[in-house]
Amino acid sequence: MERHRHIVVVLPHPDDESMIAGTLATHIQQGSIMTYVCLTLGEMGRNMGNPAFANRVTLPQIRKRELEEACRRIGIQDVRMWGYHDKMVEFEEQGELSVKIEQLLTELQPSLVYTFYPGHGVHPDHDATGAAVIEAVKRMPSELRPTVHCVAITPNRRKVLGEPEVVNDISDYVEQKIYAIQAHQSQAQMLLDSLKKEDAASHGKHSTEMFWIYPFH
Repeated sequence: MERHRHIVVVLPHPDDESMIAGTLATHIQQGSIMTYVCLTLGEMGRNMGNPAFANRVTLPQIRKRELEEACRRIGIQDVRMWGYHDKMVEFEEQGELSVKIEQLLTELQPSLVYTFYPGHGVHPDHDATGAAVIEAVKRMPSELRPTVHCVAITPNRRKVLGEPEVVNDISDYVEQKIYAIQAHQSQAQMLLDSLKKEDAASHGKHSTEMFWIYPFH
């Protein structure tokens, strides 16, 4: 895996980061500085734990604590919560959000950004976040643009996007990834079930994480 000085991750929900935790942990182990921007606290999530221990009032703070713990387990020290409303990112003024992201990227000057591939995130918040990141990077001078590695989770992703350009071997970090997922106690069962589905689709091997490089040209 290529080494990077500074990496920025922009995702909409607590727990999104844990699904690519192996890749993020590998970068951190290599010495990369990592900034994670989580746009919402996932306060509209349907899962309240199993058995339930949260409710609609307490869920935001619970998910905030879960996010902080998951990031600690991955090794991410710079976590920024921007406070957008869950399930409403698609209705935000996209120009303003893109400018805010562009300002962050200009400040931090990362060489690599992780986000969702617009149109292939399944959840509207995923797609809106990815679109805002892509627009932010497009606004930057071409010589200053970071590479953007995108998560794509639609069933037709390979048919539309082709094969992923980046397939990271995370076999040394699988246990750490599961440990990070388990930090999201209110969501853990759903996340682990999702991981099992990926596992079955990849013939029992969740030791890789795939990304598509956004083609700005």
